Amino acid sequence: MIQDLCVIMLTAGITSLLFKLFKQPVVLGYIVAGMLVGPHVLGESWVTNEENVSTWGEIGVLFLLFSLGLEFSFKKLIKVGSTALIGAGIIVIGMMLLGFFTGILLGWDTMNSLFLGGMLCMSSTTIVFKAIEEAGLRTHRFAGVCFGILIVEDLFAVVLMVLLTSIAVKNEFEGTELLWQIGKLLFYILIWFVLGITIIPTFLKNFKKHLNNETLTIFSIGLCLGMVLLAVNSGFSSALGAFIMGSVLAETVEAERIEHLVQPVKNIFGAIFFVSVGMMIDPSLLAQYWLPITIITLIVIGGQIVFGSFGTLLSGQPLRVSLQTGFSLVQIGEFAFIIADLGQKLNVTDTSLYPIVVAVSVITTFLTPYIMKLAYPALSFFEHHMSPSTKKMLDSYTTKRLSTTDTSSPWKRNTKRIAKLLFLNISMAPGINQFLRFFNNNLYARERLAESKRGLEKETENTLLNLEMNVAEIMVQPQSKFAGKALKDINLRSITGANIVRIIRGGININIPGGSDILYPYDRVIVAGTDSDIASFQKFAEMNNVTIDEEKQTRDNTIIIDNFTIKEHSTLSGTSILKSKIREHYECIIVGIVRPLDGITINPNPNIVLHNDDILIIAGEKQKIMKLISTQESYS
Repeated sequence: MIQDLCVIMLTAGITSLLFKLFKQPVVLGYIVAGMLVGPHVLGESWVTNEENVSTWGEIGVLFLLFSLGLEFSFKKLIKVGSTALIGAGIIVIGMMLLGFFTGILLGWDTMNSLFLGGMLCMSSTTIVFKAIEEAGLRTHRFAGVCFGILIVEDLFAVVLMVLLTSIAVKNEFEGTELLWQIGKLLFYILIWFVLGITIIPTFLKNFKKHLNNETLTIFSIGLCLGMVLLAVNSGFSSALGAFIMGSVLAETVEAERIEHLVQPVKNIFGAIFFVSVGMMIDPSLLAQYWLPITIITLIVIGGQIVFGSFGTLLSGQPLRVSLQTGFSLVQIGEFAFIIADLGQKLNVTDTSLYPIVVAVSVITTFLTPYIMKLAYPALSFFEHHMSPSTKKMLDSYTTKRLSTTDTSSPWKRNTKRIAKLLFLNISMAPGINQFLRFFNNNLYARERLAESKRGLEKETENTLLNLEMNVAEIMVQPQSKFAGKALKDINLRSITGANIVRIIRGGININIPGGSDILYPYDRVIVAGTDSDIASFQKFAEMNNVTIDEEKQTRDNTIIIDNFTIKEHSTLSGTSILKSKIREHYECIIVGIVRPLDGITINPNPNIVLHNDDILIIAGEKQKIMKLISTQESYS
């Protein structure tokens, strides 16, 4: 067992390092590592017990979904609004149907085609955001749209796994059974979500002072595995239990801390899962099935671009944002592997489907950064070939849709009033009032904490978005060109086009800062402007401001400690430290005196009189100390 773990970890580490050097996703490195240690590439498996690897891989799936739940929030799902729901709905339905009929056209049976549709309808959250971050587009408006769509897709993926399991076990597709499973699933999620939010945050709050990192890690993993057992015993998948517990903990004030603590565990077992995926890939099968791999790859890229762009456009986003979104979602990832693995374990899919889907995922993942760049030529093509009437219609539709999503709209206000009224009526029931009070306080505790640190009010952000502007929070790095300078000296608007609306410094907020306000390293700055304006600001905020000459100057200005001996005729001899004016004249300080008979005196009293042969230990800038020493030597 130790040997297998050693082989997997070392191979995965080396291949992932190589993939990082070539700026490729590390997930691909793990899959390649699995191919190398598996039985298909080198003729003999380096792993002695593949069952152990499979078991570790199953644990990896649990931690992947647990971590996904920690990043997920049901309140986020409500906040992302119609854009995410409509966009994800179009993508999921369109890609599922496209995948299903592609399987039928390839001559596959209904179950293989159904699982193929499920694998193709979800993009990879990890790959999308890695590509966006590496491209420097994190602050662009479409990045937020992508995040909302991926949240909805992830939620649907969990539901889809439950439904596919039910259909696979009975080997039939019944509408009544489908509705029953959906209802049963929603009831299960609701019950445990309500109970979890009521109990767990209260427990964490009461025992917070006793929950160090070690205890919190163990407790969180214990909760995850406990919910997994409950889900399995209730007839659901273990993945669903892990996801639910993650989403419950995501609503607590300790969510970020738990996510940080669990990440190393997720990374380890997640790597083993992807290695186990690679071990199942037979290159000879890939060569044999090159045609379906090519067809499905083109289906994924073309379908995601069409459905992603159309769904986002239908939700009311501008054409530019819609195309950027569609061109960013052109891959399948983690959930495709999990669903493929599910089909294999249930013995309802052919063995060839797994390596085909993995190959498609590897190809689309590799192509994602390059396809994202094609969004701009596509936008230019549409703008040049679109008739004025069509463009006017799109602009009108976008404006209308965005105005209906305004949080101050009558529909929103009426919805909130109805919700409050229902809440009050329910709370009148005996014994429920205290329960609802606990639930409500716990549910919004993290949100209240975040609101106190918020850069802008949510309504203000929505207004800026409706005006084709964006807001972003950017940290000023120590080496930035802006660090240490007043806003009036930066000429910010003419350089970047962006405006600073707030500076957050520790617990202090400086709203609408003036020209005399100075930007300091690690200030969090709330910037408003277009995507390109914010990208320009971020570039300058992170750009190294140190040139070669400045680096030399920095070295010269470094504080050092040196020493010299007071010689005869020195102006320091017979003078106290205070009267010597060393600090005032040379900007140096005496931190120690060494005398032959008395030894060393650290931080001597300012009234101590200096004598010949005293060795002074001086602290200060190198140039200033050299000046002091040379001056004293000139008197000797």
